[in-house]
Amino acid sequence: MRETHPLPDHPEFSVRDYPNYREYRVENRYVARNGSGRIIQKATGLSWCCALFPAFGFWWFAFSIFAATLWLYMKCTQVVAGALLNLHCKHSCLTLNFPTSETVLVIPPHGIQLETHRGLPRWPLAISRRFISLTNLRDVIINEALYGWNVRYYLAAVKEHPSTGFSLDVIFESILPRMPILSEVYHGIHEMLMNGHEDG
Repeated sequence: MRETHPLPDHPEFSVRDYPNYREYRVENRYVARNGSGRIIQKATGLSWCCALFPAFGFWWFAFSIFAATLWLYMKCTQVVAGALLNLHCKHSCLTLNFPTSETVLVIPPHGIQLETHRGLPRWPLAISRRFISLTNLRDVIINEALYGWNVRYYLAAVKEHPSTGFSLDVIFESILPRMPILSEVYHGIHEMLMNGHEDG
């Protein structure tokens, strides 16, 4: 395994080359824009209510332990108790739905796999994976979308769909990295997959 950081201005982006596949990874952080070179997490798994911990003391801590224990019990036993306690709430103290990194695994004879790692920084607690077969993959494109007064660019996999003809799967949908990273991944996927797929 060989890990490289092809874009010096984007330390959140890394490429890992393995014997049979390549991994493009984007961490949920960026370089500070003030020129200091500091690396900043985009968001944390903790919310504003954790700042209130000293004011509520033991009771807040006890509730947090109870909520974490209940969440772990629900995850381990697959008990559906959403009406009892909504632990997926954005304003809870420990938001474990925080995306820490997203990866694209390019496997040349088979297709691509999209992964989203969620949890706390450095400790992913859940990984969701989607595999797109090379037979269903039509193309990988860089598309643009309007968001308020801004234009956001995103990488998408165009795949065949039985009813509509095609569908889009957004790559790096939670983190939405900047254009230089998207361009690097786009060219890498086309180099490894699409050129050989078009010839064959």
